[in-house]
Amino acid sequence: MRILHVVGARPNFMKVAPVLRALSKRAGVAQTLVHTGQHYDVNMSDVFFDQLSIPAPDVNLGVGAGSHARQTAEIMGRFEPVVQDSKPDWVLVYGDVNSTVAATLVCAKLLIKVGHVEAGLRSFDRTMPEEVNRLVTDQLADLLFTPSQDADVNLGHEGIPVERIHLVGNVMIDSLLRLLPSAEKCNVSGIPGRYALVTLHRPSNVDSSAKLKAILNCLVEVNRELAIVFPAHPRTRQRLQEFGLNASQLRILDPLPYIDFLALQKRAALVITDSGGIQEETTFLGVPCLTLRENTERPITVSVGSNVLVGQDTHKLRAEMQRILRGDAKQSAVPPLWDGQASERIADVLLAHQSQCLGA
Repeated sequence: MRILHVVGARPNFMKVAPVLRALSKRAGVAQTLVHTGQHYDVNMSDVFFDQLSIPAPDVNLGVGAGSHARQTAEIMGRFEPVVQDSKPDWVLVYGDVNSTVAATLVCAKLLIKVGHVEAGLRSFDRTMPEEVNRLVTDQLADLLFTPSQDADVNLGHEGIPVERIHLVGNVMIDSLLRLLPSAEKCNVSGIPGRYALVTLHRPSNVDSSAKLKAILNCLVEVNRELAIVFPAHPRTRQRLQEFGLNASQLRILDPLPYIDFLALQKRAALVITDSGGIQEETTFLGVPCLTLRENTERPITVSVGSNVLVGQDTHKLRAEMQRILRGDAKQSAVPPLWDGQASERIADVLLAHQSQCLGA
C-alpha cells in the first residue's frame, strides 16, 4: 500500500508525525511525505520536523505565502504532477489549512482516495477560511478520521455515510504524550516563575488595529498582576509594527519550537489564545485556557475540558482570569480516546480498508 501524506503548516506536523510512525511499523506500507511549504519560516517549520523526528520531506512544493485563493491554486498546480507520478493508494490530509483542501480537490478530480485526519470539526462560522476548508474536505474525502464524538455528529448531520466515519481520537495528543517527558526537562530562559502564556494569530483578532489594541491594553493590565509571556506569530508581530502598537511591557518572544512551547504550556498558570490546537493541548494538560474567539470548532474542550470562550470581551477576559487566579478554575477532564493511540487506530482502519478492497 502506497500512502502519500500532505502537510503544509505547523499544526499539521504534530498530526502527521505519529501517523508516519504508526504506519512505518506495518508491513507492506510505503510512505511519501509532501510538504507544500505553506509555512516556510524556520521556527514555524524546520525545527518542528527535527523535534518531532519527522523525516525530511520527499517533496517540498515551496509554495510560500499568498492570499487564500493564490496559495490554494498554487498548491493544486504543483501537487497534481506529484500525485500523478507517485500513484498512491491513499493520500492523507491533516487539519483545516489551505494545503488540506487543495490536495483533496486534486485527488477528487484524479479519483485518488483521500483520508482526512481531524475530520468533522465545525465552528459553524463560514467567515473563517478554515471552516470552508473543513466542509469541502469532508464532503470529498473517502475516510474521515474524527477526534471526538461531536465530530461524528456533525458529519452525520451533513449526510456523510456512517461507513466513511471513524472515531479514532486526537493525534495531536499522540505527539504531546511522546514529547511531554522532554518538555518537562526543558527550561526556556528568561521565563518568570508564574505567568500567563499568550498566543494570537487569527485575522479577527490581529488584523484590526482597534481590536488588537484593545486586547493588548488588556494584556498590559493583566501583566501588572501576572507576567505575560507572548511568543508572537510572525503575522501578529508584523501587525504590531504596522499599527504602531507598543508591547514592550510584555515578554515578547519569537515563535518557539514545539518542545519549548509545550514546556511553557505545562507550567503556565493559564493560557490565553485564539489557536485551535492549544485549546486541545491545555485540555489534556489540565491548564486553564481562555480563548479569544466567539466560537470554537473544538467544543469538547469547553464541555469537557479546561477551555472557556471569552470572545473579544475584555471584561469577560479579566473576570475569568481573576477567577482562575483565585483558584476557582472550572473542573475539567480528558475526552475519550485522547490516549496517545489515535495514530495506531488510523493505521488499523487503513489496512483493514485496503484488505477489503483487495478481497473484493
